[in-house]
Amino acid sequence: MRQYLDLCRTILEHGQQKEDRTGTGTLSIFGHQSKYDLRDGFPIVTTKKILFSAVVRELLWFLKGSTNVNDGLKEFTPIWNAWAKEDGDLGPIYGYQWRKWEKFVRDENGRGYRKEYVDQITQVIEQIKKNPDSRRHIVSAWNVADIDRMALPPCHTFFQFYVCNGRLDCQLYQRSADVALGVPFNISSYALLMSLVACECELVPGVFVHTLGDAHLYLNHIDGIQEQLKRTCKPLARLKLVKKKVLDFTFEDIDLVDYQHDAFIKFPIAV
Repeated sequence: MRQYLDLCRTILEHGQQKEDRTGTGTLSIFGHQSKYDLRDGFPIVTTKKILFSAVVRELLWFLKGSTNVNDGLKEFTPIWNAWAKEDGDLGPIYGYQWRKWEKFVRDENGRGYRKEYVDQITQVIEQIKKNPDSRRHIVSAWNVADIDRMALPPCHTFFQFYVCNGRLDCQLYQRSADVALGVPFNISSYALLMSLVACECELVPGVFVHTLGDAHLYLNHIDGIQEQLKRTCKPLARLKLVKKKVLDFTFEDIDLVDYQHDAFIKFPIAV
């Protein structure tokens, strides 16, 4: 995970100090890209412990179309609790947009419209199988009409799959990247998603391309990052999956083998 540490160093060396929505303050750069080849191993940060079980549970929660922390997430991935309403609702965030993007179609009688939904995940998987060379294998969470209804606008806004020579690549555009706390989680989550899709489509998981807009270190995360940069990367773990369709995967079907890591570093959440 040298690429991740290089990103941290770049921000420390070249970042500009900026104010932010949370009032915490950041060091920030704009426009950065890292690439992680899954054929070299599963991209999970080794210079601190990442709770992979939380990565898995959150991704499966998204894939179900869930938007409430009480739907099997609250006790496993508490990071979302800070934005949830008292009843656990987060509004039409990632899972809703991935599985139930709203659209309106004209009634058969032509006198009005009815609401229908687009299941982007099912749709993109079918596209990959039927037309792998298409340049339209895209899933978006950035629904402009729904932003005000969301507890937090999507940070990882849209992703695109690319098929070539039996290999599946994925590029994510992330508009806002909390590099110390969120980005390690995001890298592993999208590498896992890419692996699940590759499994169903009988392709080899290839390169995860992570493109960042505003990549920042919160000022109260800098000491922890400097400690992390003193550590040495370890060999990458391996991902082991049961052969299934993406939407059929359960927590027990996903295993990370030989994950070596340094001690956990606690970073406060900026809300």
